[in-house]
Amino acid sequence: MVRQGLRYLLEQEDGIEVVAECPDGESAITAVQNLAPTVVLLDLFMPGTSGLDVLTRIKRDRPETEVVMLTSSSADEHLLAAVRARALAYLPKTADVDHVVASVRAAARGESLLDPRTAARLVREVRDTRPRRDPLNHLSPRETQVLTLLARGKSNREIARALAITEETVKAHVSSILAKLHLTDRTQAAIFGLQQGLVPLNEALE
Repeated sequence: MVRQGLRYLLEQEDGIEVVAECPDGESAITAVQNLAPTVVLLDLFMPGTSGLDVLTRIKRDRPETEVVMLTSSSADEHLLAAVRARALAYLPKTADVDHVVASVRAAARGESLLDPRTAARLVREVRDTRPRRDPLNHLSPRETQVLTLLARGKSNREIARALAITEETVKAHVSSILAKLHLTDRTQAAIFGLQQGLVPLNEALE
């Protein structure tokens, strides 16, 4: 019922095409291999292969496919495991339809929408584990500004507007940030920015 409901809602959206609906992990892996989707909306708990194992396989075999986790689990260890396995976003099943659709659209652009509660949980996990050396010294002042806005969950368009630069320039800065900090995607960069205190803790927890 949940799958059918999500499929119906997403199919009503302009620019979104649902290419498959899978009842378990193995069929999801096969569908990704055969259909090469841009985005996978993945549950953490499924019959057979777990969502985390499916996520790991997808990112290993087809890293360009972005994965949005949509799950009933509120456990921090599940959130952190999904982020470490390179999920681009992690949404509770209590998320409203607009948020789910916005997250799918953002994932198609390679961007992550971190809802405030999820961001707060990540901050609580990483705030006491900051490295002693300051890796931000590797970034230019503009790259630090971009990373700060990433940590606030801003899209490329929003960053470009805030800094009065083009979206292409933002993409170039993001690529440079990932290379300099040895990170793999925007989600890791956003978490890193939170870890480094670029966003005040009280603001991130609001």
